[in-house]
Amino acid sequence: MRGIGASPGIEIGKVYQLVNQDIKIEEQNIKKQEVEEEIERLHVALQKVKKELKAIKEHIEEELGPDKARIFEAHIMLLDDPELIPAIEEKIRKQHLRAEKAVDEVMDHYINIFKRIENKYLEGRKSDVRDVGHRLIKELISQEQTEHKLQEEVIIVARDLTPADTARLDTSVVKAFVTEQGSRTSHSAIMARSLGIPAVVGVGDGFMEKCNSGDTIAVDGTEGEVVVEPEEDVLRNFRERKAEFEKHQQDLIRYRDSNAVTEDGKKIEVVGNIGDPDEVDSVLENGGEGIGLFRTEFLYMNRSELPSEEEQFQVYRRVAEKMGSAPVIIRTLDIGGGKNLPYFEMTEEENPFLGYRAIRISLEKTEIFKDQLRAILRAGKYGNIKIMFPMISSLEELCAAKRLMEESRRELREEGLEFAEQIESGIMIEIPSTLMIAGELAREVDFFSIGTNDLIQYMLAVDRNNEKIARMHSPFHPAVLRFISRIVAQAHENDIWVGMCGEAAGNDLLIPFWLGIGLDELSMSAISILETKKLISSWRSDDALQVAEKALSLTTSDEIKEYLSDIRGGKSID
Repeated sequence: MRGIGASPGIEIGKVYQLVNQDIKIEEQNIKKQEVEEEIERLHVALQKVKKELKAIKEHIEEELGPDKARIFEAHIMLLDDPELIPAIEEKIRKQHLRAEKAVDEVMDHYINIFKRIENKYLEGRKSDVRDVGHRLIKELISQEQTEHKLQEEVIIVARDLTPADTARLDTSVVKAFVTEQGSRTSHSAIMARSLGIPAVVGVGDGFMEKCNSGDTIAVDGTEGEVVVEPEEDVLRNFRERKAEFEKHQQDLIRYRDSNAVTEDGKKIEVVGNIGDPDEVDSVLENGGEGIGLFRTEFLYMNRSELPSEEEQFQVYRRVAEKMGSAPVIIRTLDIGGGKNLPYFEMTEEENPFLGYRAIRISLEKTEIFKDQLRAILRAGKYGNIKIMFPMISSLEELCAAKRLMEESRRELREEGLEFAEQIESGIMIEIPSTLMIAGELAREVDFFSIGTNDLIQYMLAVDRNNEKIARMHSPFHPAVLRFISRIVAQAHENDIWVGMCGEAAGNDLLIPFWLGIGLDELSMSAISILETKKLISSWRSDDALQVAEKALSLTTSDEIKEYLSDIRGGKSID
């Protein structure tokens, strides 16, 4: 079976099917005079669940650190949400529902909202809502959480795993897990990577019917491959791959404290993408030389109001201080296009990815934008912060953003607040129009950063979240690679540096191409940094240039990918 490789590694073991206890909800309504008693029952259950979640949070803090414990902090915050509990109470009062039925209906409403959001990160949050809802319902109907005490090494197979399920796994016996549902950005996948166990998610409905507890299963969390009851030759192949993977991981550690430098001495910065300040630790642990993309929109999510300037300042300052003299590129608010805020009203759009989003919102909601600009400028006193504007499509937008940044500087100066007078600014290159005005844009900024996720979507007219055509969303398309090559050339002609912060930055097949066209920086998930450093160290600049020239002469995605795969496999670059 094929799924999504959510956490790298290879394991062979016995299946343990994790089947959660079904929740049986009482459908019978209560009487009017029982309403207040039912609401009291709800609040007693709430306090018990909060206490339980706090205990899990403290355990995770001790075992994995505070950044991973934030998952359960979010669960606790959900139970404190000023809209959630009143909505449940209202159902009890108006519809005379039992508390567990009211919780179920309200949580279903939240989950359906998340399902409609065309964003993989936010779609993954529905498992949080489901987990919290199930805990609360089970408490209300006195069903204990299922504890899984295992006596021997196993590989968990489940329909899905909540973050709490994953946190409770005993990694001394649980060697990997496979789920029918899930995405690479779900919290269970994130937890698996933190725990250091292989995981394959999204193998599809019905997988649990294809295996039984006690069956032998082989799991490749890198490739997303799962084999139940493998033949001896398949087992032998998995064992060989497991040994190779473990040796490779040990070899990568030596690159942690070194720069990414080619054989002939050309340096390229390899930095990390983060969406949460606590992810800085993972970037540093994996040898990241800076932060190439701090997605600030997550500061605005999972809450009921906008973050204040002061709150943002403290977060940006903390990241800057952790990184010391290393660069930290903060992208200004990038919402819309599926990333919506519950307290920020957005009208429904026919084409949200082509609509009211990112810099377009910031330039209209100037108070929100200036709060963020002021916070970034103030934090600039505590490290090497740079600022980046998303989804720029015209010189007018860029100049308007820069004027608001200058206004923010002037206000801070007048108020006597300390801030960075000199701070580098740049733009995301993710809209095709930027190539035609690259020279004019370059003269207004200090750097470009190529966001391949949206760039490919806009260049190829492919919605990457549409399963029917997602395979067409390819970084190997000749138009995409030629566009990026020309943007890099335009940037260098105008004496600015250029990086890449989209998913393609960490694609191992494309590393020699990025070196060959002269990218100055690559920003990626922390887990890809060491591998990228190793690959860069194995190339010479002139050989990488030859690879780039050959790839640019090819005419189809398949030809380019096959050529780069052959190179990766050790074949001649000619």
